[in-house]
Amino acid sequence: MTDYTPRPDRFDQAGQDQLIDAHDLEVTQPGMRRLRAWSHAALALQPGESALDIGSGTGSEVFVFADAVGPTGTAVGVEPDLNLLTSAQRRAGERESTATFATGDAYGLPFGNESFDAVLCERVFQHLTAPARAAAEIARVLRPGGRAVVVDSDWATSIVHPGDPQVVGAVIDTLISSTTNPLSGRRLAGLLSGAGLVVDEIGSHALVQDRSVGAGALVSRIAGLAVLRGVITEAEHARLLADLQAGADRGDVHVSVTMFGVLVHKPS
Repeated sequence: MTDYTPRPDRFDQAGQDQLIDAHDLEVTQPGMRRLRAWSHAALALQPGESALDIGSGTGSEVFVFADAVGPTGTAVGVEPDLNLLTSAQRRAGERESTATFATGDAYGLPFGNESFDAVLCERVFQHLTAPARAAAEIARVLRPGGRAVVVDSDWATSIVHPGDPQVVGAVIDTLISSTTNPLSGRRLAGLLSGAGLVVDEIGSHALVQDRSVGAGALVSRIAGLAVLRGVITEAEHARLLADLQAGADRGDVHVSVTMFGVLVHKPS
């Protein structure tokens, strides 16, 4: 796994510093690609429509939107981090894409009411202290009949094997307590329903770490934090990492988290 640097576009500044994200499971990208394919299929963009990606980063999903809606449509990404925003704009120029990007965040989308036919918001809600506000913003900018897909992790679904069950439990508890909104995956449908949107489908996919990796960056870092917090000992930390590496060596290792995607529409 690669080291993960916290991305400002993923964070609620009123919340605590974040330590984890599904990006940490770098070798789970096949699973992430399948979930993104489901998201795009669920949104089913048509030529001439308008689409928004909240927390668009370097713009990859907005470029897919732009191709789908064509020259008569609109594809926009909202991104609060200026470095990522600049990168997305540069990539759009290099690709000669019609995708555009604007500064904003999940709480304050810089668009009028009923501006979009489709909205995507991926891996943002887990970092929000007030996710209901973000759900209300999605509902506000959707046109009647418009649809949205919101995707996020539920860190309580994390599995780490092998290892002493008590130590593994303490590490997962540390991971959960280090995330602003760790159970966001299971809450998405309720939050979006509460904003007046209608749930049409719920999808899920377990992001499974490559079995050759061992502990990997996420488990190693969170286990280290568990030591700092005094919930496991240095010896337990070392044993867990050794158990995971030994498991990887013999093909008996499993590290995963489940992500959920919710497709909704705004009543006409």
